[in-house]
Amino acid sequence: MKILAIDSTANTSTVALLENEGLIALYTINTNNTHSETLLPMVKSLLEASGVTIDEIDAFACANGPGSFTGVRIGVATIKGLAFGRDKKCVAVSTTEALSQNLEGFDGIVCPIMNARRGQVYTCIYKDGVPLMDECCMMLDELVPILEKYDEKIYFTGDGYELTLEREIKNKCHTPELLRYSNAYSVGRVAYKKISNGEFTTDADLRVNYLRKPQAEREREERLKKEGKL
Repeated sequence: MKILAIDSTANTSTVALLENEGLIALYTINTNNTHSETLLPMVKSLLEASGVTIDEIDAFACANGPGSFTGVRIGVATIKGLAFGRDKKCVAVSTTEALSQNLEGFDGIVCPIMNARRGQVYTCIYKDGVPLMDECCMMLDELVPILEKYDEKIYFTGDGYELTLEREIKNKCHTPELLRYSNAYSVGRVAYKKISNGEFTTDADLRVNYLRKPQAEREREERLKKEGKL
């Protein structure tokens, strides 16, 4: 089974082609370029270099959030467009689950964190690939005491990694830089497991997972509350 996977939930644009769980090709750019300008050319280049056509893809996968609202939307829209009319499997993969796969085999706790701004992070805690809490958005200061309850090594990954450098956290370990970034290969591996378990959808039903409302909507609700209209 050939799987085309992408992740544009953070600054990194990354595209991968897999045969089941095996990597065929990986193309990653970490230059803060606009995902809407880079993703499709990256897909085209990766497929051409691999000698594979879009019609030979059996399943399409993307990280559907949490992450940058714009990046999440672009990633899901790109996969929906590529899969449209092809009657192929589509898979939505949690960004934090994909990030945890970057550190598969590491001994300890894996804590993916994505910068949600205003001191908040999107996060979850994984042990041997199994989540130990619900994926959520919280203040980083609230996350630290939760992590310190575990008497194990703690590895952070994700675009919020730099935030952890500013804090003293018990059992915090260094994560190699290459393993901190979004990786479409990890998305593809999670997608393959989901497909094997019958967890897939259609291009029409593929959805985003923001975890919280966009800032504009939150600000509107706050304004309406102050005006007594909500």
